[in-house]
Order: sequence, then C-alpha cells, then structure tokens
Amino acid sequence: MSLWIEVVELNQIPVLGARVIKTPDMDIAVFRGRNDQVYAIRDACPHKQGPLSQGIMHGSTVTCPLHNWKIDLASGEALGPDEGCSRVFPARVEDGKVLLQLIPEVTIPC
Repeated sequence: MSLWIEVVELNQIPVLGARVIKTPDMDIAVFRGRNDQVYAIRDACPHKQGPLSQGIMHGSTVTCPLHNWKIDLASGEALGPDEGCSRVFPARVEDGKVLLQLIPEVTIPC
C-alpha cells in the first residue's frame, strides 16, 4: 500500500527552485524542474549535511551550497568523484498539487 500526501501547490515552487517540507523525522526538499517535473530528497547533503534546498538546480541535479557536491535528484547519489547519497522520495504532480510518498515502496539505504 502506498501513502501519497499532498504537500504543496506546484506554482508555489519556483522553476529550478525548491521548497522545504518539514516532517517529524527530517526536512525534505521538493524541487521543480524546467518542465514541471518534481523531485523530493532529504534536505541534507551526504557530505556535511548542507541544505540542498539552498543549492543550485541544473537539469536533474543540485549543487550543494556548502562544498559544491553535485547530487542526482532522482537517485540521491553524489556524482563522481564524490561518494554518498541522500534519501529520495517518490513525487508526482496531480491537478497542480505536488504529492509525496513518504513511505517509499523501495527504500534506498541512505
């Protein structure tokens, strides 16, 4: 069973920007791409826990504002030569609203 919850209206996220969703366990950064695709990732870089939501989005990656690590928003993986990952969450847009699946069907061990 999947649990999808509405977290924000798509138009409340700037194109190539992010909004932070606070949960009891962690903050989640929700990014909006150039073509309205959405990505949800734990708002902490695997390197020094920098706030990814404050980084620069380019394509489907974000550059951490602290030390310029590049993180793939779809997988959460750091791009080489850096290593590590941040947890990602399934996200989708439905009727102009962003929904997240907070209990992923496939858990990435990050």
